[in-house]
Amino acid sequence: MPWWGIAAILFGTLIVFAIIHFAGKNKRPLRRAFISMLTGALTLLAVNISGYFTGVFLPISLLSILISVIGGIPGVTLMLGLNLFF
Repeated sequence: MPWWGIAAILFGTLIVFAIIHFAGKNKRPLRRAFISMLTGALTLLAVNISGYFTGVFLPISLLSILISVIGGIPGVTLMLGLNLFF
């Protein structure tokens, strides 16, 4: 996938999250949407850093990054659960 396609997906996700936060009457919906996406990416990073101690790693790929950014903490938890069973 070209870089502009990835950027379009991330920008579209940011806009959708901002609309959701705007509908939820947040004061700064764009900032809150960005923080939601950043939380998912940082959770994926934290899982991989703690993997040196726990032995649980999630592969860093385009798909895993998009799932963590779009799904946030539940997305990373889903990937951990799938990693456990498959």
